[in-house]
Amino acid sequence: MPVNKVTWKKVGEVKEPGRYMYTFGWVTITPADLAIWELFPNAAFTLVQQVGANNEYSLGSFDLQPFELDSRD
Repeated sequence: MPVNKVTWKKVGEVKEPGRYMYTFGWVTITPADLAIWELFPNAAFTLVQQVGANNEYSLGSFDLQPFELDSRD
């Protein structure tokens, strides 16, 4: 099963926490997520599907190493 990663750039470099439309659903970004992106703008978070919610995601663990995202992202 592939792991979907998302970067700050991919979500439009949002400046406020909130719920944002992403390519295949909604992603909730917290103040803590934004704080990480402010320190590490190239960090890539794992998308975590919300239990019992269709097309709703939050950000999980993150990777600070640069890597290429799948072209489907």
